[in-house]
Amino acid sequence: MRTYHCFWLLFWAGQPHQSLLTPLSKRTSGFPEKEKVLVLSGNSRRDLHRSKRSWMWNQFFLLEEYTGTDYQYVGKLHSDQDKGDGSLKYILSGDGAGDLFIINENTGDIQATKRLDREEKPVYILRAQAINRRTGRPVEPESEFIIKIHDINDNEPMFTKDVYNASIPEMSDVGTFVVQVTATDADDPTYGNSAKVVYSILQGQPYFSVESETGIIKTALLNMDRENREQYQVVIQAKDMGGQMGGLSGTTTVNITLTDVNDNPPRFPQSTYQFRTPESTPLDSPVGRIKANDADVDENAEIEYSIMEGDGYDMFGITTDKDTQEGIITVKKALDFENKNLYILKVEATNTHVDPRFLYLGPFKDSATVRIQVEDVDEPPMFSRPAYIMEVKEDVPLNSVIGTVTAQDPDAAKNPVKYSVDRHTDMDRVFNINSGNGSIFTSKPLDRETLLWHNITVIAAEINNPKQSSRVPVFIKVLDVNDNAPEFAMFYETFVCENAKAEQLIQTLSAVDKDDSYNGHQFSFSLAPEAASSSNFTLQDNRDNTAGIFTRKTRYNRHETSTYFLPVVISDNDYPIQSSTETVTIRVCACDHRGKMLSCNAEALIHPTGLSTGALIAILLCIIILLVTVVLFAALRRQRKKEPLIISKEDIRDNIVSYNDEGGGEEDTQAFDIGTLRNPEAIDDNKLRRDIVPETLFMPRRTATARDNTDVRDFINQRLKENDTDPTAPPYDSLATYAYEGNGSVAESLSSLESVTTDGDQDYDYLSDWGPRFKKLADMYGSMDSDKDS
Repeated sequence: MRTYHCFWLLFWAGQPHQSLLTPLSKRTSGFPEKEKVLVLSGNSRRDLHRSKRSWMWNQFFLLEEYTGTDYQYVGKLHSDQDKGDGSLKYILSGDGAGDLFIINENTGDIQATKRLDREEKPVYILRAQAINRRTGRPVEPESEFIIKIHDINDNEPMFTKDVYNASIPEMSDVGTFVVQVTATDADDPTYGNSAKVVYSILQGQPYFSVESETGIIKTALLNMDRENREQYQVVIQAKDMGGQMGGLSGTTTVNITLTDVNDNPPRFPQSTYQFRTPESTPLDSPVGRIKANDADVDENAEIEYSIMEGDGYDMFGITTDKDTQEGIITVKKALDFENKNLYILKVEATNTHVDPRFLYLGPFKDSATVRIQVEDVDEPPMFSRPAYIMEVKEDVPLNSVIGTVTAQDPDAAKNPVKYSVDRHTDMDRVFNINSGNGSIFTSKPLDRETLLWHNITVIAAEINNPKQSSRVPVFIKVLDVNDNAPEFAMFYETFVCENAKAEQLIQTLSAVDKDDSYNGHQFSFSLAPEAASSSNFTLQDNRDNTAGIFTRKTRYNRHETSTYFLPVVISDNDYPIQSSTETVTIRVCACDHRGKMLSCNAEALIHPTGLSTGALIAILLCIIILLVTVVLFAALRRQRKKEPLIISKEDIRDNIVSYNDEGGGEEDTQAFDIGTLRNPEAIDDNKLRRDIVPETLFMPRRTATARDNTDVRDFINQRLKENDTDPTAPPYDSLATYAYEGNGSVAESLSSLESVTTDGDQDYDYLSDWGPRFKKLADMYGSMDSDKDS
């Protein structure tokens, strides 16, 4: 038979036992003084409720934010198997068991060790069990229960943003939506009014209002003008507990900006503007600026300026500066103080973007009067025309006037003007100008055929102020006169066949003329009078500016006359008539039966006994052979041995002997020993020249040489010491070069300056000891001594 046991869970919510009594937070309210007794059987877990209780057996409540110093009492576990002898042990497990919630294992009392926050965790699920302390076996099945944390109003409402920014157009109607603010409360919305939030406005009235339940901010004042006030700062409060006293609250700031609409027309700050500008102001140059003020901003303040009327309507223009919204008045036509010095304009400023909703405020435009005073300046002279075109005949005499230019000072002073030609445009000085009256005349002859147009520039300057000058182009066209005779279009050289027949055309002539003819050229051709009767040819004028040459007889003989020169007279029909005589060269040639030229060489037939081509080639070969023979003979003569300069030993005059013996350079090691040059002490007098055959074989006299060049060493040491003690010597390593000839020579001096005064004291026997190179000199002077002795 199964034994059923009861497990009691007691939760003290009213007056606890005196030893377990703990105070609650002042912000919270206590539960009613009730208790719940839970009796569980091993298999049914049925709740045993008293008739006056309505709580669920497995749900317990605990207030959050406990502020007492002792542990907060939760409830008591009790089993019907507990006899009070300590044989049972109560065990607690689940959320926070052992840490947040502890149980007295002997009595089953449960306590909370820490302050709880419902916003962090609202519900804790735990399991309780009673076991036999001796055997460790459970005496009751494990029971699960819930500890639910009751909420208190410990969280104030929090807005989703610290600062809200919003904007609405100015002049909006009342009730226009601005922005919606939202606040949240972390408290339990299902328990009391802790999370019920109500909105109100603390700052920003009477301009704006807020709906208490939704947080929607709307306009509350009509016709709010941005030009008066642009920025508004509204403070909104959110309060829980339904806005009742004692509820917690939070605030946020809403920055509201009024955006611009075009509700202000442009206005000129003054009705009249005055400007002054010199008459020399260039076109499109600014004269002045005007501005109409518009209280609006951005595109609502954009203004378009225009000139509506006035006597300067076509003289001036106006544009808008997009950056400054100013009207810039510019010059459209050239100004002239002497012609008009005052202009009055009416300028209008209009908004480019007009809002129809505000047309009732009046026309969105304004007008002002602009007076422009033109100032007189010293202007340069002005020519009567922008350019001059003149014509002159090419045969006009020098210093002939071809035209006149005129310029005047436009100023009231009417200063006198002088004229000149810009020589950069007339480098050849073909034209000149009268500086007083501006008449242009020629200074050199003209030739239309060389240059048809002359483009020059005339300068007009004030005499009192030469810097005030102006220029004008003058185009001079040179007109043609008949001053050139016609001539052949090309050089004519033709031929006539020996077997030609009479009245046969052999050449057609044409002519050209450098002159210009308005009606076209008409040339006439004729033979010169001296050739008209005696010529072997006739000339026929074709009346189309061409002429033909015809034969007069039947046959021609090139052996008698090989070339004919036919003079032809060419005339034009202009005035005055110009003519020229041209010559046509006609050669007599041998032709075949079809008239094709074969040969025009008459000399070969006149001298049939002349040399043939083969003979001429033979003569040329003989001349070439002769030239080659002469060249070879000259080369052989250059190889002959030259005669000695001194033929007779009796000739004792001083002579310069030229040996013409050149060395072979540094690579020629046969003529001398290079080691001797590097080491003079290693001279071996026994060595003879290896490039020539010695004339005599004798042992030269050996001269003792000094083994120690003390003079050279002393010289070098002395120069080295001087360089070391020289304060001006450079501080770095440098190369010092010295030239030292020594204090003597083995061969001694050959100069006659050191010789004795008389020739009789000289002894030239030592010349024989110097080797074969001095043999000729030794023989010369030796013979002189023998002659003196004799």
